[in-house]
Parts: sequence; C-alpha cells; structure tokens
Amino acid sequence: MEVERAFQPFGLAHLVVILLTIALPFVLAALARKSRWPRAEQTVARLIALLLGINYVGYAIYLWTMGETSWEKSLPLQLCDWAMVAIIVAFLTGRERWLEVAYFWGIGGTVQAILTPDLRYAFPDIRFVSFFVGHCGIVIGIAFLMVVRGFRPHFSSIWRTFAWTEVYFVVTVVVDLITGENYGYLLRKPEAASLLSFLSDEWLVYLLQMHLLALVFFLVLYVPFALYDLFRSARNKLI
Repeated sequence: MEVERAFQPFGLAHLVVILLTIALPFVLAALARKSRWPRAEQTVARLIALLLGINYVGYAIYLWTMGETSWEKSLPLQLCDWAMVAIIVAFLTGRERWLEVAYFWGIGGTVQAILTPDLRYAFPDIRFVSFFVGHCGIVIGIAFLMVVRGFRPHFSSIWRTFAWTEVYFVVTVVVDLITGENYGYLLRKPEAASLLSFLSDEWLVYLLQMHLLALVFFLVLYVPFALYDLFRSARNKLI
C-alpha cells in the first residue's frame, strides 16, 4: 500500500501537472483578454495570489494540526517561498521589478522543483496537491503576467536578482547552521535526483558551485530576451 502511494516521477499525475502548468497561463490570459470586464486581468492575478497565500497558510496549519512539523521546519526559507512572495507582490503592485526577481527565482528554481520534486507522496495526498499548487502557481503567475502585461526582464535584472539571491543565501545559510535544517539545500543535496546531484560533496565547493549554477541559470533564462532584442534591432536597421 505504501509503495502504491509513493510519488512516481513523470508518472501520469506528474505529467498532468506539468501540462497544466504550461497551458494554464495562456488559457487564463486568453480568457482575461476576451472578457468584456475591464478588471478581468487584475482579478485573475489577485485570485492566483490569493490561491498561493491560502495554499501556503493552509498547508502550514495542516502540518501543525497533524503534529508533523516544528517551528524549525516551518520557516519560510525555501527559495520557492521567496519567489512566491515576489510574484504575489508583483500581482498586487504591478511593478516589473518584483516580476523580474520572481522570473529568475521561479523559472530557475521552481521549475526544477516541478520537474524533479523532492516529494514522496502521490496524488491525491494533500502534500502532493499543496506542493504542486504552490510551485506551479508561481510559474503560472509569472507566465500570466508576462503574457497579459508584457513584463520582461532586462540585462540589469540579472544583477539585481543575483544581489537579492545573495541576501537569501546569507539569511538562509545562517538559519540552516543554527537549526540544522536544510533550507535551500544549502547544507546538503536533496534526496531526489536533480542538477544539484552533480555538484561537489565538499560543502564550501558545493556552495560556490551553487552560486555559479544560479548565475548560469539567470544568463540562460535571459537569452530569449537578448535574442529578441538583437532581432528587433537588426530588423529596425533594415527598415
């Protein structure tokens, strides 16, 4: 029975989640644009923000009620938690600076969590549902804002986000060392196979490699926008 409930990477439920994550932002954007209600886009954005907040708080209450957690394990110090806050603030304020941070953190880190989740529980376990609602909601929210409002990162966004990442790194590694927890996987690699599995087993080298990997991810995530800018500049010169 326990084996049947175990999460299966790229099983049917996981594949459905991935497909929904890809499709929903565009479906929601199309519905909002076709709606005759002028506040449709804002309403969808706020509903996604509300869903993310309810999911986070509700799951925390569930864990406390079931006695499955402690304060050390309940701190909002996973990178996905910070990405969630960034996208919620972007929804509520409409500021592109928050979206750029959410983009690099959410697509760079949260997408990897969706594809290679450190998860043991299968659908319809509440831990499965909450994990993917939280993580996929971030990606859906980012893509939705980029589609409906034309938000996009710029080259300077890389360095601003990397600076915020350093703030996250310092805060989280200090908390990890004090509590013995492994927020952000800064003390040790996740059990599930991921890109981090290929990094060094030496802790300081591992941390340095994580920094370099983050910067590489940010640069790769900016490449489509850099290519678009180059193409547009070349086209304008021809015209």
